[in-house]
Amino acid sequence: MAQNSLSSDEALQSCRAISDLMEASFPANEYRTFQRESFSEQQLQNYLSLHFKKLDLLPLIKEHHVFKLHHYLHAGNWFKTMEFYGESIKWYTAFFDYYELNADKLTAKERDQFFQEITYSYSSLADTYAKVGKFESAELIHEKNIAFIKDRNTIYNPSAYNNYGLFFYWNKKDLDAALFYFKKAYQITLEKFPNHSLLGSIRDNLADVYTDMNQHEKALLFYEANFEMYRLVKNEISSEYDLSRLISAGTQLIETQVKLNLIVEAEQTFKRLQKSIVNPQFRSKVNPSSKLEILKAQGVLYHAQNNFKMATDTALKQIALTDSINAVSKIADKKWHEELNAVSLDRVALNFKIDKIVKENQISSQRFKLWIISILSMSIIGFLFALYLRRKGLILFAKNKQLIAEQNLKLTDFENKQLQSEIASKKRDLSDFAISLTQNQEWARELADKINHIKLANAKEQAALLNEMEQDIHNKITVDAQTHEFYERLDKLSDSFYSELTRKFVKLSKNEIRLCSLIRLKMDSRSIATLQNITLASLNTSRYRLRKKLGLTEEVDLDDFIQNL
Repeated sequence: MAQNSLSSDEALQSCRAISDLMEASFPANEYRTFQRESFSEQQLQNYLSLHFKKLDLLPLIKEHHVFKLHHYLHAGNWFKTMEFYGESIKWYTAFFDYYELNADKLTAKERDQFFQEITYSYSSLADTYAKVGKFESAELIHEKNIAFIKDRNTIYNPSAYNNYGLFFYWNKKDLDAALFYFKKAYQITLEKFPNHSLLGSIRDNLADVYTDMNQHEKALLFYEANFEMYRLVKNEISSEYDLSRLISAGTQLIETQVKLNLIVEAEQTFKRLQKSIVNPQFRSKVNPSSKLEILKAQGVLYHAQNNFKMATDTALKQIALTDSINAVSKIADKKWHEELNAVSLDRVALNFKIDKIVKENQISSQRFKLWIISILSMSIIGFLFALYLRRKGLILFAKNKQLIAEQNLKLTDFENKQLQSEIASKKRDLSDFAISLTQNQEWARELADKINHIKLANAKEQAALLNEMEQDIHNKITVDAQTHEFYERLDKLSDSFYSELTRKFVKLSKNEIRLCSLIRLKMDSRSIATLQNITLASLNTSRYRLRKKLGLTEEVDLDDFIQNL
């Protein structure tokens, strides 16, 4: 029986049967159902096929409004988490359209039960629009959510303002607008829900905006408050202490204290963070991302203490952990894109449509007609196949001849490119050597000036100046040795990153490639200038030249571009 000929009761029964099949393999209340790696390709196709069949049945069902709303909402949520954003937008929209059309048919209790789902769906739909670049639609949905929640005394009220602030911060890069909505959310939460964990998220957002505005004193207050809160307050949902949020708050506090030159306070915060991590009240383990945050903060602290050796060791650990995390992420992404991509979605939808056509043809008793068509088709195919075999030899010979010529041409082109690449590499090495020689000559001239100054000084001043010059020479030798060791280890660990850079941007010098690797470590400009033994002004010049070689426009941030390579 074709679906469009089903009665309302039959459609409802079929829909429930399909839901039972879906629940048997992937229950809707289990976290794994919303994880893309939980599905093999075949499981995904089966689950999607059931989804489409169920959604196709919903318009045939009369009444049962709560039942239908829940299924529209589940489809929107599931398609979003599986990154099928177009389908997600479609079913979130179906949910809102159906609710608006039938809200007056629900009881007051049923409308109250859907309150939380509605405000969540508004935020989720707005986020989905933003992910596909439809920022005007996202902004409109955020405003609808705020209007819907405005008069409700619930935690979802400040949450709506906070989500709108995140939209401006992440997608619009509008710090003033983001700050306005974060402050609004913070004020409401502080007054009405002072013990809710949302307060920590809003503080973190405020601190991030103030950091981007270089108002580190204001950011410091929020990071301090969060560090204390996550050490003492449990999450109201899980009833456990949130270790990852504690680590984020602690490391952000340390980095901000260093920026404000509060080195002693930063050292004390790091000790408190280490002590908190081993506290038995935090039963969860430190995840790789949190370990990376700790290493980054530790490296910043070592640089501020002028402990370059420990800073170098920490930076190398950071590189190794970053590469490990990236490798795991790439494997997961590769598996996802190979198995669960848009082609799979289209194929499943097509299979579903074909399935419906076949069923309708079976109901119409047209098997005999299809049998005749099949025989005729096979006859035509047989005739065409005979023609194909006859011409196959000639076509194959011509293709082989053409293929040999193309391969010879490609080989010649490859050899020419390889020779040009080797010449360019030699030129870059020569350029790097010239730069290093120039820097050493400048240092030698400075040393000669100091010697002349010593000759003109009196005996007492000469002794002090000689000690100072001896210390400078010692520092030069130590820094050069440490810098050489650091770059050797950096080059080994970043080999794959270097290869990718040189493949995409063949004109980069060795120093510029190393600068990219240091930026990739998220090192600040002062640390990079120290490692390269240059001034901040010279570093800014190097960054400007690097941007030109990478072909970046003014709107593109150099650090973000390198992080995303």
